[in-house]
Amino acid sequence: MNVLLTDSPRNTSRKSAPGLRQIWIVLLSSFWLSSICNIALWREIFRLPGLSNPQAITLGVALALVITLACTALLSLLAWRWTLKPAIIIFWFSAAFGAYFMMTYSVVIDTTMMVNAMQTDVRETSDLLSWRMAVLVLLLAGLPTIWLLRLTVRKQSALRQIGSNLATTLIACALIALVILLFFQSIATGMRNYTQLRYMMNPLNSFYAIGMLAAKPFQRNESAILPLGEDAKLGANFAAPGKPPLLLLVLGETARSGNFSLNGYARPTNTLLTKETVASQRNAWSCGTSTAASVPCMFSNFGRTSYEGRPANYEGLLDVLQHAGLAVLWLDNQSGCKGTCDRLVTPSVDTSSLKLPGLCDANECLDEVMLKDIDARIAALPPERSAKGVVIVMHQMGSHGPAYFKRSPEKFKKFLPECKDNALQSCSKQSLMNAYDNSIVYTDYFLASSIAWLKTRAVSNSPAMIYLADHGESLGEDNLYLHGMPYGIAPDVQKHVPWITWLSPEFEKRSQVSMRCLNSRLDTHITHDNYFHSVLGLLDVQTNVYQDSFDIYAHCGLGAGASSTQ
Repeated sequence: MNVLLTDSPRNTSRKSAPGLRQIWIVLLSSFWLSSICNIALWREIFRLPGLSNPQAITLGVALALVITLACTALLSLLAWRWTLKPAIIIFWFSAAFGAYFMMTYSVVIDTTMMVNAMQTDVRETSDLLSWRMAVLVLLLAGLPTIWLLRLTVRKQSALRQIGSNLATTLIACALIALVILLFFQSIATGMRNYTQLRYMMNPLNSFYAIGMLAAKPFQRNESAILPLGEDAKLGANFAAPGKPPLLLLVLGETARSGNFSLNGYARPTNTLLTKETVASQRNAWSCGTSTAASVPCMFSNFGRTSYEGRPANYEGLLDVLQHAGLAVLWLDNQSGCKGTCDRLVTPSVDTSSLKLPGLCDANECLDEVMLKDIDARIAALPPERSAKGVVIVMHQMGSHGPAYFKRSPEKFKKFLPECKDNALQSCSKQSLMNAYDNSIVYTDYFLASSIAWLKTRAVSNSPAMIYLADHGESLGEDNLYLHGMPYGIAPDVQKHVPWITWLSPEFEKRSQVSMRCLNSRLDTHITHDNYFHSVLGLLDVQTNVYQDSFDIYAHCGLGAGASSTQ
């Protein structure tokens, strides 16, 4: 009996399951990632024009093998006793969230999209949350995680573990090379002709984007800001008698040029601005497809092609204006200035957090809140600067999606019914367009109200306004929604933006820039590259960094534009 009692636990231990080998856990997890978590990729492959079903199947098999083997190689490096399960869970949840956004909005995940995700605030996040997201993440990551946490992993010695992990990684890498050789024609053709596929390989796309962002400090010192335009000074327009300029720069959000009736849109979205003497450029293009990409770019002197590869970080437009002695104020009703206002003498104002009945709810404020107490804010600026001139930037909430219906109050909902679902593909095309167009109707009201306020300042200032959006938006065209696609493959609706100028008679006289001339050049091709130089030119700020060839106002009157000091 004593022998039986002694041996019983030992015998039970021998009969109990020893657990699953780590290599099998890695392979099963990788297969789940490459198959179920890449539904968006498989859907896109079978939608591609020019690919027959056999070609699509071949390309799909090739990419499935590459994703499986790549995930296997990565997870094998992390297949240690205390890291295996956490690493797999991170892979699964990353893939689940990536799958949701790619399937729901047909976006892709690259460095720009990752920056957007990192800079998303609570308001923007709440607009994206839905029960559909919760269900999909639960199915793709939650349920497998429960299985994984309950799973017993077979233990092995440290030496055997090192050998197993290393061997698995090397074999997986070798098999990736073999797959690429065997399917080279299909993979090369697919990656070359359908660039979006490389940003849809889940979750490798997210990890690659994070890796590229992590490598940036090694390419460029992000902490150092080099001076720009320290030679800036006020030109002859400031020496002549007259009222100091008051320039309002309205930074629009998610505005499509094609949805402005000023630019030929059939719907009356700009009934108030059409009553004003404005010049609306019909051929203006952004330097990015997201706020994080466009705003720093448009306020810099580099231009789109040079900005990303710049050797160092430099000051921008607002810094140059300050160097010239002007007062600069940034009012933000969105997600910040992305570094462009960090060095202003007067701290930026976050109006989105104000609590004003009728203008603000629990989460956000309507854009007209930025006009509240604006005169008092100007009065509080350094008097020695404001006496020379004032530049105010108003950063709109604009038409930020996917909850477009939140961007317009009830009295501005001209087009009904509205889409009120943040899963935009669930809405009819018409209701989605209605919600978006109503946000443009409200922007029209906000801009007209801003002009009305500027007119009241004509007693003491020469007022003017430039409205320019940071990027456009996809509203279901080609099954794409929102924005943030890589610039090279982004559709025009994400890059074609409105640029509207209003100059008071006092400012026209001061700058000698003619509104009539501007309205004769509305179809001229311009981009965000022109913004930096055009603002300097309109204000007659002289500096070596100004280039009159990029100043869209320099062509419309003698004396318009700044001078480059030589």
